[in-house]
Amino acid sequence: MAELANLAVIVLEVLGLRISISRRHWQIFAYYTQLSNLVTLVSSIAFLLLGGSAAPLRYLSSCMLGMTFLVTLLVLVPMGGGFKRMMLSGNGLYHHTLCPIISITSYIYWEPHAGSWLLPVIVTTVYGLVMLYLNYKRRFDGPYPFFRVHNQSTAASVTWTLVLIAAISAISLGVGLVAR
Repeated sequence: MAELANLAVIVLEVLGLRISISRRHWQIFAYYTQLSNLVTLVSSIAFLLLGGSAAPLRYLSSCMLGMTFLVTLLVLVPMGGGFKRMMLSGNGLYHHTLCPIISITSYIYWEPHAGSWLLPVIVTTVYGLVMLYLNYKRRFDGPYPFFRVHNQSTAASVTWTLVLIAAISAISLGVGLVAR
């Protein structure tokens, strides 16, 4: 079942990436959504080629996709993104909904488990700090509202940073616990 799920994820990732690349070109690398889905594409390919040896990469991608899914659903949709637009259309159908659900389900129920809960936290924190810095230096705008440091108070930026680090920590621990 894990092989079939990972094969489905690969097909869905490619479909979503085609949409993303056609719209944003190289700017896709500024989006955590795209990075988490690229890590998932690589991890699913690695799983099909290497089996259980890909477990740490599959764990990382599962945590990152969990973060993508929850931030989209609980933060971006309520901030005005709209459920249908963010979760059910365009690349969002693939990258915000289908790939996270299939990939995380496969990892938790059908695949070998391995990985430190700290890795997703470190990767996500580094991404967030880089984007905050680029926003602060006005080299990039966003791509998410909580990175726009010039549009919110310092307290709001610090609060968002702490909440997002807490969220990825909880997701990482949760995936690790559920997958045992």
